[in-house]
Amino acid sequence: MNAKLTLSMDRAVIASMKGYAAENNSSISQIVETFFKGLLSSQTGKKKISPLVQELSGIIPAEDNEHNDYVDYLEKKYE
Repeated sequence: MNAKLTLSMDRAVIASMKGYAAENNSSISQIVETFFKGLLSSQTGKKKISPLVQELSGIIPAEDNEHNDYVDYLEKKYE
């Protein structure tokens, strides 16, 4: 459930943030909420992983010895 919060800021900052929000198809409220959530999650030490990152995890293989051996082989082959 959403609740209202009143913030006081410099007018120039508000104007700049309105432009930033419009460019990013967002609202100042959404930006502030995302910022606060980030602050709270960093305090607990547990960062939330975005759904996109979760979806993509495991697609790019981690670098391992086999990869390094293959790179070494190619480097020797094409010296």
